[in-house]
Amino acid sequence: MTRATAWWHELSGSAKYRLYSRLTFQAAIAGLVFALTVAADSAVAVLGIVVGGIAAMVAVEAQPDFATVPGAVARPRMLSIATAILVALWVVSGIVAHLAAAESTVVGARVVGMSAALLTIFAVIPFTRRKWWILIALSVATAPVLGVPLGAGLRGTASLLLAGIFAIVLTLLTVWALGIIDELERTKGVEAQLRVAEERLRFSRDLHDVVGRGFSAIAVKSELAVALSRAGDIDRSTAEMEEVRTLAVESMGQMRTLVRGYRNIDLRGEVAGARSLLSAAGCELVVEGEAAKVPAAFHEVAAWAVREGTTNIVEHSSATTATLALGGAGMLLRNDRPQGSIGERSGLRGLGERLAAVGATLDIATSGDEFTIEIHWENQ
Repeated sequence: MTRATAWWHELSGSAKYRLYSRLTFQAAIAGLVFALTVAADSAVAVLGIVVGGIAAMVAVEAQPDFATVPGAVARPRMLSIATAILVALWVVSGIVAHLAAAESTVVGARVVGMSAALLTIFAVIPFTRRKWWILIALSVATAPVLGVPLGAGLRGTASLLLAGIFAIVLTLLTVWALGIIDELERTKGVEAQLRVAEERLRFSRDLHDVVGRGFSAIAVKSELAVALSRAGDIDRSTAEMEEVRTLAVESMGQMRTLVRGYRNIDLRGEVAGARSLLSAAGCELVVEGEAAKVPAAFHEVAAWAVREGTTNIVEHSSATTATLALGGAGMLLRNDRPQGSIGERSGLRGLGERLAAVGATLDIATSGDEFTIEIHWENQ
């Protein structure tokens, strides 16, 4: 029982509905076979109906639309063999009905032939391409093939047509529902993939912001240490290298925290870090306003903007002066002597995505001697 329960829970919603639909069709065919055998008056007729019922159930079992795995057929020959058996029963019944002398044998043959036609209508025809034409042809041909008198033949033809219309409509509705469920399953899969891709993009963006800032600072301070060492200022060179070591340790710690998903970032700390980093790179940072003026809801994204903007100045400019303005309506970071094109700065694209997520906007302006990042959240 535990295995059966586990197997059921492992099936997808689409597979469960396919299994339910298949079993429903099988149960309907079994009920039809039972009703037909009750009406039969000879053992041979009962045997023929049972054989036809088994073939019909095999045909349903082999239908790709009802496969637990969409589009899969476990035994491709099953459908052909089952259809051939039903056709053979229909043809043989017609031959016997025309050649037999005993009335009971003729009646039994007609019952088996009509049953074969009815089972074919339920188990095979609804799944074919030209189902309506095949239904009409089989319904019209059955009475003459079985030698049924005109009046009874017309009633039999009408009954087969009505049964076929019901079976085809029911099958079309079932297949349509299966298609909707399959589409929902695919949509869920695509949504899951998009969430994974979004999370990977977010992680790569965060990693760029964290590592880029640290590596930029390490590169600048290392160059400064080398220059001081060559100039003979060993004490300052040693101090700078100690700061490089500290930055490396901090960057490693931030990366570990990022991987764990519990990274925190502080606007005041980022402003102080920006001033220190730009000073080491030979750029004076002028800060206008205070971090307290920035709305609390935007403190984190503002901190990321300061971090990315500072990294951008170090990597893409030879700036000597920069201005950071913080206020209740937005913030601005401007530097002189920019280098390179905006398209090369993937970090700014990531920053734009962060801002869009909280409803803020990013404007970038550049000229030959000035680069400006301006952020607005005054409507929040």
